[in-house]
Amino acid sequence: MNVSIRQIHPVFVGEVSGIDISRRLSRDEIAAVEAGMDRYAVLVFHDQKLTDEQQMAFSRNFGPLEDARGGNITRPEDKRLQVGMNDVSNLGKDGRPLDRESRVRLFNLGNMLWHSDSSFRPIPAKYSLLSARVVNPVGGNTEFADMRAAYDALDADTKALIEDLVCEHSLMYSRGSLGMLDYSEEERAMFRPVRQRLVRTHPVSGRRSLYLSSHAGGIVGMPMPEARILLRELTEHATQPGFVYVHRWRPSDFVMWDNRQMMHRVRRYDESQPRDMRRTTVAGDAPTTVQVQAVSSA
Repeated sequence: MNVSIRQIHPVFVGEVSGIDISRRLSRDEIAAVEAGMDRYAVLVFHDQKLTDEQQMAFSRNFGPLEDARGGNITRPEDKRLQVGMNDVSNLGKDGRPLDRESRVRLFNLGNMLWHSDSSFRPIPAKYSLLSARVVNPVGGNTEFADMRAAYDALDADTKALIEDLVCEHSLMYSRGSLGMLDYSEEERAMFRPVRQRLVRTHPVSGRRSLYLSSHAGGIVGMPMPEARILLRELTEHATQPGFVYVHRWRPSDFVMWDNRQMMHRVRRYDESQPRDMRRTTVAGDAPTTVQVQAVSSA
């Protein structure tokens, strides 16, 4: 095994070499990648030309894939990719960039807000794994914010204030902030708010982290304006330049990150040109509020 990981940001992010993720990995290689995720939370792999099947096979080394249903408004008959793949491109089923007024395109603009993938699900995601198949020539960088370092930098009073707070997350909150307020009854049921802890503890390292997202629109037991001011202040704190890594995509780049410890967003790009980015998502294994229940019953 020749897996090597080099830290490329002052507080997080590892660049991986010595591994071809298109093939079946050894147990030691899988363990090295998972240990790298526990330590760095974001791993960057270059020159990884993958098929969708190879990407899904690599992702399953770290747990079952998340069911993508309920995470977008694209109708099943309009989906471009097979089950198991999340399409975070700007392309329609015909392979061409979506029209400017496309409701799917407008909904997907929410990916430009700071968020954690699937925080709007009762059991949020563990890892996201993103493969760059076609890179847009202008813009389209992805930014990652280390929520562990952000938590560590909070003052003691703020840590005490937020320790046991529980937020409500919904895609209607994040898209509502962009002016998308019109949903069918089926969509409203699908996007109904779920509860997540504001402070999470990593199961391996034991490090605390903020669990923030544009999907978070309220805090249980707190007036809405007060909750949103607090969430905005924490997000501004967590996305300071010192906590943020900017990934400038190259063709065949592959990046995986731990949603339990990171927020991310994509930056604007020239949407008249194709950008083909394909994500797999490793499912989480428990609700975040289990920690709250455990504390309450102790």
